[in-house]
Amino acid sequence: MNPPSLLPPLITTVRLAKKKQQLSWQDIADALGKPAPWTVSALYGQHPLDDSQVSIVCNLLQLPAESLNELTLAPYRCSLNIANDPTVYRFHEALEVYGPALKELIAEQFGDGIMSAINFTVDIERRPHEDGDRIVVTFDGKFLDYRWTV
Repeated sequence: MNPPSLLPPLITTVRLAKKKQQLSWQDIADALGKPAPWTVSALYGQHPLDDSQVSIVCNLLQLPAESLNELTLAPYRCSLNIANDPTVYRFHEALEVYGPALKELIAEQFGDGIMSAINFTVDIERRPHEDGDRIVVTFDGKFLDYRWTV
């Protein structure tokens, strides 16, 4: 027996419409003039869209004009509780294993601070490799130093 979908109904609506229209995430991103990772995240409710962007997506996916208006609201950015998905879990695993090392290297190279996930971009690409293609994920975040203000 398959467990019920852990994704909110709005995400399932988008995914099914995308499949029906035979579009890629990159097709939708290109129509919005945005990067693909941002676009997917936005359509998963993690970034707000403006009315014109919602209109573009509705037209592309052939959804009723106001069916995605929820995506214009300020989002509650949080986990979708899909950490058991193998791909998402591997990201968690990679950060569990390498997170402390990355923190140490950031501190050594930049000082005491963090990488912003607000002033941030992410990119994904496929790189051919003799032992099987590689997934290259690039996180590009602004360095924010910890400091006392007076």
